[in-house]
Amino acid sequence: MKKIALFPGSFDPITTGHEETILKFLPLFDKIIIGIGKNTSKKNMFSLDKRKNWIIRTFSKYKNIKVKTYSGLTVDFCSKNNINFIIRGLRNIEDYIFEKEIALMNNEINKKVNTILINSSSKNSHISSSLVKDIIKNGGNSKPFLASGVQL
Repeated sequence: MKKIALFPGSFDPITTGHEETILKFLPLFDKIIIGIGKNTSKKNMFSLDKRKNWIIRTFSKYKNIKVKTYSGLTVDFCSKNNINFIIRGLRNIEDYIFEKEIALMNNEINKKVNTILINSSSKNSHISSSLVKDIIKNGGNSKPFLASGVQL
């Protein structure tokens, strides 16, 4: 059985932190699906198509990384696509607490879906899409924080 993992998020925009996390996990799985969740409670700065294209461009040389969009519960998307692992990066203790709660709920809904967490490097532990969006909105230089495939 292939080991398939899901890296879910809104990726609005995808950052160097996201890119680092995916590449850290890559050797552990046969395939990683980057799942762009359609979160109706979030107001996105960038269109779904733009975010998807940035991700495809960022990981174009990796044949075992795919990009899909979904709506609804992440754990349900995993069930429908035979995905047994959700992978997430941790920047700080707040991320750990948040991710642990979601992981426990997901595992209660589907015992076959487990979450694996990995620490961000100190180089990326301060980067968030929200902060990057703020830099962009205010005309600052966001390039050092954006994934390699992002072109504003």
